[in-house]
Amino acid sequence: MKQIRIPSFLHDVFGEKQSIGSIVSILLFGGLLTTVMYLVFPQLTGNLPIWRSALALLLIFDIFSGCIANFTASTSNFYASRKMNRILFIAIHFHIVLVALLINTNIWHSIGVWAYTIAGAFIVNALIGKQAQRFVAGLLLSVGLGAMPLLPGLQPYMLTTCLLFMLKVLFSFAVDHYGRAANSIGEEA
Repeated sequence: MKQIRIPSFLHDVFGEKQSIGSIVSILLFGGLLTTVMYLVFPQLTGNLPIWRSALALLLIFDIFSGCIANFTASTSNFYASRKMNRILFIAIHFHIVLVALLINTNIWHSIGVWAYTIAGAFIVNALIGKQAQRFVAGLLLSVGLGAMPLLPGLQPYMLTTCLLFMLKVLFSFAVDHYGRAANSIGEEA
């Protein structure tokens, strides 16, 4: 597919060049899953003020869309060649806790998922350029995905959001899927 140049203020989301098909897929996945979850689970935003509902749904959309965006070569390569941006991106991902606070449910579960995900992402990030990176990321992701449904009382809409948050940050983002960082390391040596 033809690549289009992405405006610089959107580089952190889509990278520098992205296909229209990828952009549409990213936005459709995030938008449709957020909408379906909102319709299937009306208690998600129940009696909340409209501003809290809107902000929570926007953050959920960001988690869902980002999960897919981070798998694209453009986004993965953008961060692979910008070590500090990658570290900052991992550090600022507090979305899952904000969602829990906004909708006032599963706050402690969300803090636990966030802490595990961020710690795992930093471990995986430290392995960029090493052959073991994908294996360690897959192992940490599998442990997290396997344990999360075992958390007592976790609402199904929070389970979905937490699962995709972990996939987004720990695997989709933290892994250098296309070897760009490994190639950069080799070029510097």
